[in-house]
Amino acid sequence: MKQKVQGISIRTKLIITMLVILGFTLFAFWFVNYEFLPAYYEHSKVSVLEDSYRQINEIIQEDDSFLEEGTPLSEESTQDVDIMAANHSFSIYIFELSNFFGNIMYSFDYPNRDMISDRQSKTVEEKTKEYVLGLEAGIGIGNRTDSKEKITESGQYSVYKVMDEKIGSDYLELFGQLQSGKFVYMRTNYQSMTENLRIFNHFLLIVAIGSVIISIFLMILVSNSFAKPILQIADIANKMANLDFDVRYPVQRYDEIGMLGNSINALSDKLENTISELKAANNELEKDIRNKIQIDEMRKEFLSNVSHELKTPIALIQGYAEGLQDNISDDVESREFYCDVIIDEANKMNKTVKKLLTLNQIEFGKNQIQFERFNIVQVLESVVQSATLLAEQKDAEIALENDEPIYVWADEYMVEEVITNYISNAINHVSGENEIRVYIERREHVVRISVFNTGVPIPEEDLDKIWIKFYKVDKARTREYGGSGIGLSIVKAIMSSMNQECGVKNHEDGVEFWFELDCQMID
Repeated sequence: MKQKVQGISIRTKLIITMLVILGFTLFAFWFVNYEFLPAYYEHSKVSVLEDSYRQINEIIQEDDSFLEEGTPLSEESTQDVDIMAANHSFSIYIFELSNFFGNIMYSFDYPNRDMISDRQSKTVEEKTKEYVLGLEAGIGIGNRTDSKEKITESGQYSVYKVMDEKIGSDYLELFGQLQSGKFVYMRTNYQSMTENLRIFNHFLLIVAIGSVIISIFLMILVSNSFAKPILQIADIANKMANLDFDVRYPVQRYDEIGMLGNSINALSDKLENTISELKAANNELEKDIRNKIQIDEMRKEFLSNVSHELKTPIALIQGYAEGLQDNISDDVESREFYCDVIIDEANKMNKTVKKLLTLNQIEFGKNQIQFERFNIVQVLESVVQSATLLAEQKDAEIALENDEPIYVWADEYMVEEVITNYISNAINHVSGENEIRVYIERREHVVRISVFNTGVPIPEEDLDKIWIKFYKVDKARTREYGGSGIGLSIVKAIMSSMNQECGVKNHEDGVEFWFELDCQMID
């Protein structure tokens, strides 16, 4: 009976663990993004502004015509600065101051004067007052009241983070003087980063949900790949508990599960051998106890039966031998008849003695029972095939009604002897429809093998006596086929030596002999 699994399965634990790891990773990624990305973004933007300042310096220094006062940038230099502004989303103003005091005179040299709006002019004027002259930006463009924070400063430029309170946006601004004496003012929107972060976090949420869904699917597949062989090994162990040692785990991998499969296979072989040895040892112990009680009675009974069974053939042999010696008949044919009788009786005595010796060895425990697990159907097929010719001589037919493998625990050689005696007995007594049927019936802990033959039923008063040595129901018929009355005694002794049952029962159209074999582990 399978035990109910308690608690959470390994597959569920694996899925939960992987989901926790994935969730922690996504949360850590979001936390780092939320806490540190703004500062990193600001640092990167400031670096880009500083690099742009140095590049503009180089562009101005290479533009000889622009170094002269009042001369605009060349078309090539204008294009370079234009590209720089577009790539970095900057507003870049390059101008010169004609007077640092009083009214500020400035001229725009980039991109050209026609492209600079009045609003942009006002912005540059106010920033120049703030950064160059240190005046408050209290005039122009709606009386701006921007707040600013200095981020970095060098001898030539300063970088500020400015809050445009009118529109509620942050900007990064660089204001500085170039080596040529010209001034540069660069501005980029810092507020867009917040929007970018919001979009990025929203995208990260979508990716996280998708990742979790895909991960659950993948983890189920992965966990199945781990759980399936473990469940397969558990099923094999269950079958081993029910004494099915033919199952094997197909080792196709060399990891820990493969090692476990190899161990289960080795354990199966070891258990089968150990159970076989235990059965043999247990059987021997029971036999020893029983034999100590019965040994004296068996010896007396054996001597009595031998003397009774051999008395008649010895008397016949002696009588016919004396007749030959006294030359009772001079006829050659008569002498040959005398000799045939002597030889026939001697052969019967030889067979009887051999059977008695076999029976004696079994009853006295001299035959070591070797318990092993084997296919009883295969043994039945072998004996039936061997007896088919003898059955055909009596116009009888033998049918085996089972062909699927059935495994039992017993001594295979002894079981073959039992089956041979049953089938031989059936052939000798078959009549009527001349049918012999061999079949197997599965029971709780045993299998019952039956041999049925059509013919005359055994008298009820003789059913319990046929197992006694030398007992014959029909002495005339037994004598006809040379029976000694020992075969069923050997069957009884063999089954007793294996602690199993055997018996006989009548049917309307014949007789059924049966015996049982163990197919379960001993307690």
